Amino acid sequence: MAKTNIKKVKSSDIELKDKLVNIRRVTKVTKGGRTFGFSAVVVVGDENGVVGHGLGKAKEVTTAISKGIDDAKKNLIKVPVINGSIPHAQLGKYSGASVYIQPASHGTGVIAGGAMRAVLESVGVTDVLAKSKGSSNPANVVKATIDALAQLRDASTIAQTRGISIDKVFNG
Repeated sequence: MAKTNIKKVKSSDIELKDKLVNIRRVTKVTKGGRTFGFSAVVVVGDENGVVGHGLGKAKEVTTAISKGIDDAKKNLIKVPVINGSIPHAQLGKYSGASVYIQPASHGTGVIAGGAMRAVLESVGVTDVLAKSKGSSNPANVVKATIDALAQLRDASTIAQTRGISIDKVFNG
């Protein structure tokens, strides 16, 4: 799957809201005992078509979250959102996690679970049907959802790529 249509976005231009998807305590066992640390999966977005994800690791929870937010701001992409939904159905895959997202009519809401919901709400989608298949690991589900969103294309992008008018895209 070619990912030529991914549009990177600078984080300095926009107001971003962050959502903590998952935090987990990890342990390293050494000769002197157990050393605890934390890893945090964070999603940031402006609720207007821009979203990014990040992973932060540290000895304290707050430091891990702030590192995750900084990492997420480096991985921002632009997603086409049309009338609060997505332009077409799309599959996304990352490692063992695969997700399916499909547009829904106005008033449906975000029908998605946990990690997918955080990503879809951060991007600004208000009406969508989604299903997570395979692995339920939050980090991989977030990356699979971002993969699906990155593959979305709207009519103007398709017309520009093919070098034709938007009317011709719809009417052949």
